[in-house]
Amino acid sequence: MAVYSISYDLNKTGQNYDGLIKEIESFNGYAKVMKSHWMVCHNGTANDVYEKLKKHLDSNDHILIMEASKNFQCWLPKNKIAWLDKHL
Repeated sequence: MAVYSISYDLNKTGQNYDGLIKEIESFNGYAKVMKSHWMVCHNGTANDVYEKLKKHLDSNDHILIMEASKNFQCWLPKNKIAWLDKHL
């Protein structure tokens, strides 16, 4: 199972994040590592992840989905680093 990094900017004033967050939390493993940056576990491709999330995006929003690797460096709370160590 791959781990994907999801970063987004919802650019519409008053944008409702609830649907997007609920969709992200439906993946088979997830961690919110920063305000608008999540990591999710998924058996498919980055495009599969995008297809699942795109219904919650407006045409002026931005999203970046990338497969994550063990080659990372961060300054995050220990529980976030532990999640990455466990799933990558």
